[in-house]
Amino acid sequence: MDKKDIADIRRQFKVDNDLMKISDIFNVYIMKETTDIYHHQSQPFEMLDQDQQELFINNFKKVLTGQLDEKLFELKFVREAEDHSQLILHKGLLSTNLEDWKEQMLTMTEKMIRDNPYEKDVVITFIRAEYLKPAKRRNDEAEESERDAVYSNSFILCSVNQTQEPKKEIQFDYVEKEFKYKIEVDPVIDLKNPMTGFLFPTITDGASDVNHVLYASGKANEPDYRFIEDVLNGEEIMTAKEDKAVFEEVIKDVVGDQLNPSTLASVYGEINRVVEENEEDEPPRLDYKDVERVLNQSGEKVDSEKVKTAFQRVTDNETYELKASSIVSKYKTKSIKINTKIANISISPQDLEYVRQVNYKGKRCIMIEVEEDAEIDGFKMLPEAFGEY
Repeated sequence: MDKKDIADIRRQFKVDNDLMKISDIFNVYIMKETTDIYHHQSQPFEMLDQDQQELFINNFKKVLTGQLDEKLFELKFVREAEDHSQLILHKGLLSTNLEDWKEQMLTMTEKMIRDNPYEKDVVITFIRAEYLKPAKRRNDEAEESERDAVYSNSFILCSVNQTQEPKKEIQFDYVEKEFKYKIEVDPVIDLKNPMTGFLFPTITDGASDVNHVLYASGKANEPDYRFIEDVLNGEEIMTAKEDKAVFEEVIKDVVGDQLNPSTLASVYGEINRVVEENEEDEPPRLDYKDVERVLNQSGEKVDSEKVKTAFQRVTDNETYELKASSIVSKYKTKSIKINTKIANISISPQDLEYVRQVNYKGKRCIMIEVEEDAEIDGFKMLPEAFGEY
C-alpha cells in the first residue's frame, strides 16, 4: 500500500457511506495488569446510534493516519509461526458465521495479551467491513455510472484503546443548598488516541493482498516490535528514522563527517528525483552501488568497494537496501536542523544549496542566501556591506 491507497480508505470512513459498509463491531475489555478477557460484546455496526458510530469511525481514521515507515508499516507475514495470525485473520475474513468470526478475533486478542498485561484497562475493537472503490473515474458525459464497476474488498480493522480514569468533581446542589462530592465509577474509553491497530489485508489500487498486513504504531518511529513479531507474525522492519540514520552513518564512513551544504543538497536532490520518478511504481531502494552513484554525481569521488564496506560495517549486510523515501521523506519541509551556540536554524533539504559556512574577518559565519529582506520581530533587517571572504 502507498499513501494514496491508505488515504482513499481513510476518506471513506463516514456514517451512511455506501462505499464503506461496516457489518459488525466486536469490543473486548481487558482489565489492567491481567491477561484475562473480562468482557466482550458483538453487534451489527448499524445498530449503534449515530453518535456512537461517529466516535468509532473517527477512531478508525486515527488508526490509519500517519506517514508510511514512521507510523504506518506494511508488514509481510513470516512463513512459519505458531498460531499464525495470517491464518487466523483470513479465517475471520472469510467467515459467514458470527460465532466463527468472534472466535477468530478472540484468538487474536489472546495473542495480544499473552504474557503482556497492560498498565491500564484497554478495549480492543475489531470491525469487519467492505470497501468499494470505483474502477474508473466519474465521467459526466458517459452513460455508464462510475458505480457500475467497482472493486470490492473485505477487510478487518483492529484498534486498541486505553481507558481514562473517571472524573472526580465537587458539585453544588441547588435544591439541597449544599456542596457534594461526585465521582463517576465507569471508565472512559480514549478513542481519540489509539495505542495501536492494524488493517488486514492490505489493499493496493483495488486489489487485496492477504500476504501483508498494515500495522499502525501509537507514536511515530516507535513501533512495538513485540506486537509486530509475536502478535502479527510480521517480518522485521526498519523505521524511516532508522533508515535515515543508516544512510548518514554510511556517508560519514565514506566521506567523513565534514560535508559542504551544497554537496549534501545535491545528494538529497538526486535521491528525491529518484523518488519522484518512481512515484507510481514500487518504492525505490538504494543499495551501495546507488549510494556510490549519488555521491559521485554530487561531486564526491568515492570508491565502490569503500561504499560496500561501509554498508557492511553499519548494517552487517553489504546487500542492505535503503528506502529512498525514508531519506528524503520531508524534502520540502524544514526538517534539517543547523545547530550553533548562538542560534538553531531549521531548513528544508531542497534549500540547503542556499546555505554556506564562510570566514568573515577571521570568524566563522553561517551565510544564507535570501530573495527578500529578512524580518526580526516584524522589523525588516537593513542590508550591510559584506567584505571579501
